[in-house]
Amino acid sequence: MTVASASNFIRQIVDADVVAGTYPAIRTRFPPEPNGYLHFGHAKSICLNFGLAAQYQGRCNLRFDDTNPIKEEQEYVDSIKEMVKWLGFEWDGAERYASDYFEQLYKFAQSLIERGHAYVDSQTADDIRATRGTLTEHGTSSPYRERDPRESLALFEKMRKGDFADGAHVLRAKIDMRSPNMNMRDPVMYRIRHATHHRTGDAWCIYPTYDWAHGLSDCIEGISHSVCTLEFEDHRPLYDWFNQKVAEAGFFKGPLSKQIEFARLNLTYVVLSKRKLIQLVEEQHVEGWDDPRMPTLAGARRRGYTPGGFRLFAERIGVSKANQLIDFAVLEDCMREDLNESAPRRMAVLDPLKLVIDNYPEGRDELVELPNHPQKPDWGKRKVPFSRELWIEREDFQQTPPKGYFRLFPGNEVRLRFGYVVKCIGIDNGVVKCTYHEDSKSGTPGADKYKVKGNIHWVSARHAFASPVHLYDRLFKAANPQGSEDLNPDSKKTVAAQLEPSLKDAKPGESFQFERHGYFIADRGGGFNRSVTLRDSWAKG
Repeated sequence: MTVASASNFIRQIVDADVVAGTYPAIRTRFPPEPNGYLHFGHAKSICLNFGLAAQYQGRCNLRFDDTNPIKEEQEYVDSIKEMVKWLGFEWDGAERYASDYFEQLYKFAQSLIERGHAYVDSQTADDIRATRGTLTEHGTSSPYRERDPRESLALFEKMRKGDFADGAHVLRAKIDMRSPNMNMRDPVMYRIRHATHHRTGDAWCIYPTYDWAHGLSDCIEGISHSVCTLEFEDHRPLYDWFNQKVAEAGFFKGPLSKQIEFARLNLTYVVLSKRKLIQLVEEQHVEGWDDPRMPTLAGARRRGYTPGGFRLFAERIGVSKANQLIDFAVLEDCMREDLNESAPRRMAVLDPLKLVIDNYPEGRDELVELPNHPQKPDWGKRKVPFSRELWIEREDFQQTPPKGYFRLFPGNEVRLRFGYVVKCIGIDNGVVKCTYHEDSKSGTPGADKYKVKGNIHWVSARHAFASPVHLYDRLFKAANPQGSEDLNPDSKKTVAAQLEPSLKDAKPGESFQFERHGYFIADRGGGFNRSVTLRDSWAKG
């Protein structure tokens, strides 16, 4: 699956490398940490990395940067793999893991110690933090910075064997404590952590830091272009330093991976902070990670958002070097555009009001033919039962209508969609009463002699499929939400709807356009979820 996109600064860099023959092939990767569920921002990164590789006939790896055993679980690994495939992408070969490279990374670290580029520091974590300096003050060298490499090597080996408690020692790179870039001030490469890893079990009790493992894993895999979000821009000099030092030790042949940063996705009415998403779940503002209001891909799938909509969104917003805030309406428009092409049409009444056609024969049924998609005649037609008693939308009747109201009111005529023209004669005990013109059925000779301005949808009361329908809206009412005080109290409403009978056979995951109402998906828990309205209901003016 490719994602076509216009030229951008990343493609210009890759184009230049292709012309220069810098790399034998273009190879990218999507490298999530398996410590949570993927969100909308990850969808942009997935489309970019996989799409970039496809555009240059290259390959894209899926690699899990699993260096923190305390926060990582197999559940997240499985979910991430499922979501990448759901978006329509296939990674090259089997998925990869940073933990696959633990032995190599350990040997790389030994080589840096031997050559005086790393040392074991026996300070406490608080001491290291206190001597790191600030943005305006240099850091202070550790008293162990000049430790003999042979002593550091021996201690590092004992750290691996489990001879020390958590926090007793760390391995640090020896770079520059006076660097204006705080990432270069002798960063930690390994820490002792007696914890069971979801893949390696208890084989290791020292674990590489993300900064040590990330760039080197790219080099191990032969990644040509390491595409990252802007928060890693200040880490690039450190990654380059690590990669270069390991290459100098003879472990890599050039060219080394090239890191390129792009602006992460920022959306109005949405929070994409992992901490805030966890808070939403733990404080039960939502019903789990796949709640259709959550900006997770699991939630999006359950809501009825489509892979095609996400790919279109990624293409439409493009790739920028500068941070920008994207209106949530852009994402919704992409979903509408994709669903408009793929979703068959159905009739549904969400706020039912009974209508009876007094002069229609009691006990009589007939079938009305409706197109499955008005722009796709090859999709054929379906037959929907019509009878004397119908459900209509409550808003389609007014006892005393305002000016310009063309639907049902006493004395007015409307066409029942693809059915007959009816005349309203009043309302009795909450039931709208009408009569019909027998020769007005749509598609029959002479039916077009009836000129009416209103055209309303309906469902036969006797044949209707009663079902709950969940009307989902934006989780937050503020464009730039700060916390739970900005939650939208109307983000979910459930109504008892009356649906055309064919919807009873809808399978979980099937999407439809409910005419006039929007796009809906059959939920695995029963009922239907609204994916998106037919038009932007949040637009101003």
